Amino acid sequence: MKRLFLPFCLLAVAVMLASCGGKTQQRASDADSLSIIEPEQIADTTLYGRCGEGTSMNSIELIIAEGDTLHCNITTDEDHSVVRGGLGVGDRLAVVTRVDEDGQLEANKVINLTTLLGKWISIDQSFELQEGGVVVSNIKEPRPLTDWSICNGHFVLGADTFDIYELGVDSLYLENANGIYAYKRLKN
Repeated sequence: MKRLFLPFCLLAVAVMLASCGGKTQQRASDADSLSIIEPEQIADTTLYGRCGEGTSMNSIELIIAEGDTLHCNITTDEDHSVVRGGLGVGDRLAVVTRVDEDGQLEANKVINLTTLLGKWISIDQSFELQEGGVVVSNIKEPRPLTDWSICNGHFVLGADTFDIYELGVDSLYLENANGIYAYKRLKN
């Protein structure tokens, strides 16, 4: 099993890199950054699966849809955790990975989709993130919120793209070029 793990990881990374079409990625200016990403135009290289029992503080056991199990080291950052929403066995996760200098698979962004689901409220809006990318919202704008997704570790809500700055049991902070938006969980 362990002999197959490294070749499988290298194959997964090769497929992710190939999906970029060999193009180099340009960094948009701060004014243009996350708000212009069109998810249907970008190949999503995020890995999706369930958090396994072998998950610890420094590594994730990710059970992907095909039933395979991947083990990823967790990147440590002194200023901010790469894990958004915690790690609970059985929780659905979206994981952005890379291969480190030792050839090991490394998670450099983890979003707990189970924690993300639910009703969120701010001063001027409320919405509910449901399974299957559905959004139920009170926003009656020209661009109503109807769907959500994760694309390469970014949170796409309606037509806007955000980084999840922080995600907790009762709080959600979304960030884009316009600032940070704070939400609290609305209890049933």
